[in-house]
Amino acid sequence: MLMFFCITQIIFLCIPNGMHRPVAKIANKNSRTLKGCIHHSSKEMIMSTYTQIHIHAIFAVQNRDRLISEGWRKRLYDYIVAIVQNRGHKILAIGGTEDHVHILFGFRATQSLSSLMQEIKRGSSEWINKNRLAGGMFVWQKGYGAFSYSKSQIPDVARYIENQVKHHKKRSSCEEYKKILNDLDIDYDVRYLC
Repeated sequence: MLMFFCITQIIFLCIPNGMHRPVAKIANKNSRTLKGCIHHSSKEMIMSTYTQIHIHAIFAVQNRDRLISEGWRKRLYDYIVAIVQNRGHKILAIGGTEDHVHILFGFRATQSLSSLMQEIKRGSSEWINKNRLAGGMFVWQKGYGAFSYSKSQIPDVARYIENQVKHHKKRSSCEEYKKILNDLDIDYDVRYLC
């Protein structure tokens, strides 16, 4: 078995019979000696990724058709939650109305956001169509909105998402989306918005 170890300025290839051969030069002041070879402590060898990313995603039914009925909306949310959690992300809130869905989740950097959103939309639309819940062909609108928030903002965003039906008694989903984009100073083209 071949193993690589570091000596302050030179990497050595250590072969089990004790022979050493220089491989490349590096600068490393965190190395230490053990029986003629140099190695890093186990803490230095283990690398991890630490993130804290909170995403608020919004996506709508194609043409903003009001197809998500109250009778199966909760089951849709459960299905979406399962997709997100099966990918290792953490759902913090989910809500919406007849024509769109909001999801707030802790996002792990193990997958791209676009890949996750594609899985959510594809999987949930297949589930809706397979179970004939929309009374015809169900399709999500192309694209989505995704916005990051700090940990301190999470309670307010979660409350907002959980109260979607109440919010939309005062404002349409299109007006709501424009407000979010404006509040976050995001440029948009109104032709592709609603």
